Amino acid sequence: MTNDTPRRGGGPQKIYDALKADILNMTLAPGAGLDETELSARFGMSRTPVREALQRLVAEGLATTLPNRNTVVTVLDFDGVPHYLDALTLMYRVTGRLAALRRTPEDLERMRAAQADFAAAVAASDAIAMLESNRNFHLAIARAGGNRYYTDLFERLLNDGMRLLRLYYRSYQDALPQEFVHGHDAMIAVIEAGDAATAERQGAEHASQIVGQLQRFIAPALGADIGLE
Repeated sequence: MTNDTPRRGGGPQKIYDALKADILNMTLAPGAGLDETELSARFGMSRTPVREALQRLVAEGLATTLPNRNTVVTVLDFDGVPHYLDALTLMYRVTGRLAALRRTPEDLERMRAAQADFAAAVAASDAIAMLESNRNFHLAIARAGGNRYYTDLFERLLNDGMRLLRLYYRSYQDALPQEFVHGHDAMIAVIEAGDAATAERQGAEHASQIVGQLQRFIAPALGADIGLE
């Protein structure tokens, strides 16, 4: 009889981390099945930690539970990408503006901590760490704005867009230019200065960079007409 007690805390996290990396790197393709029995065998653990890991992935939008109770990797909706980017652009703008108006010293510390993680991930060309730290950085800005509705929406958008952003990083062969790191530093400086107008403009420019890169590299590579404007 297998004793899972020593791994009760780490088991679900280990499975979650491995599956999330596989999903973001497209090793597990959109629509691929996530069978609890097969995953239990893969990780050498019971189905309970597997189920916990899958629940986290579903909550983040990376996996979907079907009506028949099977779980699959969430399908990428390329038709919805233009609408997604419209919403993302708006949230970059509004969260930056509110953060400049309402930030506290503690908020700035959280931004700097996430930015330090992002800079280290960029230096290491660690795409998964870049995704996580970039998400944490922008959520720190959103939380500084003090509007939980905006923060919740932005968190959902950032989660939904993780694979799209993974493709974005891949278009740079995971070697992001240092200007990306400097861009985050500039955001922090403007927010600290309380310059709401410039913070909003920076958010729009940040989104524009993402859209431009998608137009130039990602859509042609995927053979997908995603109607970016």
